[in-house]
Amino acid sequence: MVDRDRVLAKLDELDGYLRELRAVAPERFEDYQRTEKRRSCERLIQISLEAVIDVCSLLVVGLRLGLPGEEDDLFEKLAREGAVSGSMAATLRRMKGLRNLLVHEYGRVNDEIVFETVRGRLGDFDAFKREVLAFLRK
Repeated sequence: MVDRDRVLAKLDELDGYLRELRAVAPERFEDYQRTEKRRSCERLIQISLEAVIDVCSLLVVGLRLGLPGEEDDLFEKLAREGAVSGSMAATLRRMKGLRNLLVHEYGRVNDEIVFETVRGRLGDFDAFKREVLAFLRK
């Protein structure tokens, strides 16, 4: 059984991170390149992505979909179950890739990609939340 309260708490946490991110995100790339802006945006994106992955984990466990071999399995299992769409599963895989770059620093983080995510891809988080909430209502 899905622990709805924990999932909803994680989604609320995600909302808080996204509010903070939208408040600190600069309009221009030149402003983003200032160390404090760049680092705050990177960290807020990272913990937002962690919250998304946590929600996915809670759903997989609660739905008893088996143990994932790796995080990408979470997204595939949820798509097969109908908890998220196939296109959302693909988006989640890309999100996880960005999270891995930020956390593990596989090479230099491309500031332009992070800035583009901050300025143009935050709606992906909102879409994820809508899909999860719709699934929980079923």
